[in-house]
Order: sequence, then C-alpha cells, then structure tokens
Amino acid sequence: MREFTEQELVRREKVDKIREFCNPYPERYEVTHSLKEASQLEDGVQDVSIAGRIVFVRKMGKMSFIKLRDIEGEIQVSIKIDMVGEENYAFFKANIDIGDFIGVQGEIFTTQTGEKTLRATSFVFLGKALKPLPEKFHGLQDLEACYRQRYVDLIMNQETRDRFLIRVKFIRELRNYLDQLGYMEIETPILNNKASGASARPFCAHHNALDLDVYLRIAPETYLKRAVVGGIPKVYEVARCFRNEGMDASHLQDFTMVEGYQAYFNYEDNMKFIQKMLQTIIQNLFGTLTISFGGKEIDFSGDWGKVTFRELLIQYANIDIDVYNTKEKLLAKIIEDKIEVDSETPLENLGFGNLVDVLYKKVARPQMIGPVYLTEHPTSLSPLARSNDERPEISDRFQLVINGAEIVNGYSELVDPQEQERRLLEQASLRAAGDEEAMEMDYDYIHAMEYGMPPISGWGMGIDRIVQLLTGSESIRDVVMFPLMRPEKTQE
Repeated sequence: MREFTEQELVRREKVDKIREFCNPYPERYEVTHSLKEASQLEDGVQDVSIAGRIVFVRKMGKMSFIKLRDIEGEIQVSIKIDMVGEENYAFFKANIDIGDFIGVQGEIFTTQTGEKTLRATSFVFLGKALKPLPEKFHGLQDLEACYRQRYVDLIMNQETRDRFLIRVKFIRELRNYLDQLGYMEIETPILNNKASGASARPFCAHHNALDLDVYLRIAPETYLKRAVVGGIPKVYEVARCFRNEGMDASHLQDFTMVEGYQAYFNYEDNMKFIQKMLQTIIQNLFGTLTISFGGKEIDFSGDWGKVTFRELLIQYANIDIDVYNTKEKLLAKIIEDKIEVDSETPLENLGFGNLVDVLYKKVARPQMIGPVYLTEHPTSLSPLARSNDERPEISDRFQLVINGAEIVNGYSELVDPQEQERRLLEQASLRAAGDEEAMEMDYDYIHAMEYGMPPISGWGMGIDRIVQLLTGSESIRDVVMFPLMRPEKTQE
C-alpha cells in the first residue's frame, strides 16, 4: 500500500475540487510563443499565449505573480482579479500550486523592477502535480537522486538544464556540419550476429523469434563500411552502443557515439577534418575556443599536437615497445618494474596490442591535457585498421586525447579482404585463449569486402564524453539524461 505525505494528500483532494471547475488534465492548449520567445518580446505585444510549469507563486489579495519555466526559458506572469474575473481568480488562489501546469494569454509588459512579464487576460489549468517540488532554495542536490529523478533535476537546477541544452545543440551542430559536407546519415543494426566493430566485451541477448543468440552492437563500424561498399562514399551514424565493461567517471556500458567514414581519405586527412569540425562546433556553441575544465584552460585553437605510443611509454614508464616488442617481453617488463595496470582480463590473457594499451592508459593518458593526437598504435591493437606501408607493425591510426580522455578514435581502414581475414582469425585465436576484448571472426563482413572497397578513413567520437568535457562535468552520468541505475528497494 502506497503512503502519501500530507502535502500529497492535500493535492489529491484538490484534483477533485478542480474537476468541479474544469478538466484537471485537458488534452491540448494552443500556444503562440515558447517561454523563451515570449520573454524576448517588446512591451505592448498582445494576444500572447504561453504554457508551462509553475515554479514560483506569490498569491496576494487582488493580484498574484507566478513564474513559468521549461528547459529553454522562463517568464513571469501577473494574474489580477479585474483581468481574469472573480471566479477564476478565486479558483486560482484555492487550487493552483507550484509544480502545476497552466496556459496563459495576455499582453507583454515590463515591471518597475525591470522584469519582463505577461499580464494575463485569461488562463487555463493544464495539469495537476500530485507531488511537491523540492524546497526552492536547495533544489535537488543528491547526485543519485538527480540521476534517478532527472525530470526533477531538470525542473530545479539551471546547471542541469544548461548541460543538456549544450548536448542537444552539439549533436545538432555535428549533424549540420556533416550534412553540409555531403555525408549521408544511415541506421545500422543494434542486434548483431557477431560482436564486431571494436575490441570490447559485448552484451549478449536471445532472439526468440529466430531462436538465435545475438549481441548488442559494440560499434556500427563494419556496417557503415558495408555502406561504402554499396556506393555511399560519405556516411555517418549517431549510434547507441553497448560494451559490457567497467563503469567509472568517463565510461558507461551504454553510450552514444558518432562514427563517420569517407572514401578516398586517409587517417591524416581525418585528423585535419576532426580538428576543423570540432573547432567549428565549439566556436558556434560557446563563441570561443578556450574551455575551462576542472580548473584547467583547454585551448582548441591552432593546429593540435601529435605524439606516438612509443614516445609516451618511454617518457612515462621508461619502456621502449620497439625493444619489448612481444607480449612475453612486455609482460615480463611490467612485472619486473612492478607497474600495476588496470584490466578486467588477466594480463597474461591479453595480446601484445591490448597489453600496450592498458599500460598506456595507466601511466600516460592521465598526463595528457591536449588536445593532442596519439599515433602509431600497434597493429595488433587495431584489427580493422590499415598497417603503415613502411612499418607494418604499426597502424595508420590516431586517437584524439583531451584532459586524459580519449575523445575520437580514427584510422585508415583496412580494405584488403585477405589481410582482414588473417587478422580476424588471429583475433579469434586470442579470444579463444581468454582475451575477452578480442574480436570474433566475421565472414559476412569479409564477403562484403571481397566485392571491393576503395581507400577509406573513418572515425568515432563518444558524444557523452565530449559533452562531459565541454560542460566541465565530473561524471559522464551528468550528461546522460537517464543513466541506468540499480533498482531502489521499495515497499512495493
């Protein structure tokens, strides 16, 4: 049996009283302006019709003030007895609370204190809130409550509204940038027969109709490259992806990323492309290329630097991966130097490339403020990337690192189907030996490649992570509207 607070019981009683006057939950209301638009109108504009949630009420004798708010704006409304009528005014004073929805029509004016206000000539009740909002001076402060009740967090906290507006605008700017350059946005499957597209531990599910075990996609990569085979030279997708791995301030198991591919590009073309794209988007969003994050100023202007895996590991671990160039040698050196690295997979089960990667993430990446491009990845770490023509042990790949986080990953794509088959077979052997992040063999993708692929370069960027960076958010969950949480234990 659910229990209600005293305030909730009072509000539920008011619903019955409202029904005697009007429908407490009407089906629609005609608006002429958003709250943001109305707040920017000139004084004297009449027949302005707006609607929103009441977040402030000051009821007085013959005139009251309310404030309406949504994610983009707010505006004050004055309600006077001689404008709306005695009966309507009495209904307002008796039944309307903070949290309720209301529609108002009237004329714009500015008060003596300089606040843009709508002088109501009529109003319509649009929805009763059965639960009171948190106390106005403190709002919703508990982080877990903010994640669980994002709807209340959005109502109460301006910082939250600002973060999600930046996220919405970032994705809009991103799409506009790519669309104007002739990229086509397509959709690729979330349920896959193979856990392909990246090196990561997948989520598994079962397809009842086909009686088939499937994987939630790790990345849309191999399907976007199939689209290039099919004749789409510039293609991208804003994709929800799933990786059944660790969770921390910059990682979630389900996340949003964008991947883009362009035929006839190489990885160096894409490094220039990404720099220009992000500089354009950031300038459009903030009017500056200098962003503050955790007390640091990050400057996105100019040409971004480059550094290699080998240079970083020599600098931060005193290990030359050209010398310790096998899994056995590198693992022995890590143990000898007592370097504690983080890996969900036992180190002895990792291949050379993944071992290099976990070492780099431990000793070097946290020191990288950037923006800086990391290059010369071991080929075994990049099973879908093209090997360098002069040094086949490294791939033509880059990662954009900013403030110790990988923001973009890209490379020249491997388009040789015979070499791709050999590498995926090697990955399958590593997976069978216990490396859970190694990729599976995917012959359907190989068959697509055998119809012929042009030179291609592609890249992927985590939307959540770049927005976390640009908004200075401590946790990636701060920029995900409804992050997954453990269920609360309730009496129900």
